[in-house]
Amino acid sequence: MNNEKQTLDIIEQITRNDGTKYYELANILMNGRAEKAAELGMIKEVRILKLNIPHSSAVAIYEDYVNDNYTVPPMNLKEWVEYDKPEGKVRDAFNDILKANKIILKEE
Repeated sequence: MNNEKQTLDIIEQITRNDGTKYYELANILMNGRAEKAAELGMIKEVRILKLNIPHSSAVAIYEDYVNDNYTVPPMNLKEWVEYDKPEGKVRDAFNDILKANKIILKEE
């Protein structure tokens, strides 16, 4: 597994097996793992909503959080890990990214 710092530059919509959806920041490598998770039945579907998003200060905050707390899953996936978005700076940054990229947030 590659532990290099990941640059996040795409926004994905991931559909869980129960049909609910959530958004995630990723990159092409991470998207490939999500596609593999869908093939293995760990998630229902992954869709890329935005490519090459601007690297704003909000992206830097979320990117640092992801790099400090998670690693890119190996190609031979055993489970799908959904990233937490803790309240405060991280969640605020994530929501700012979705707003700046005109991703519609639905009430949960």
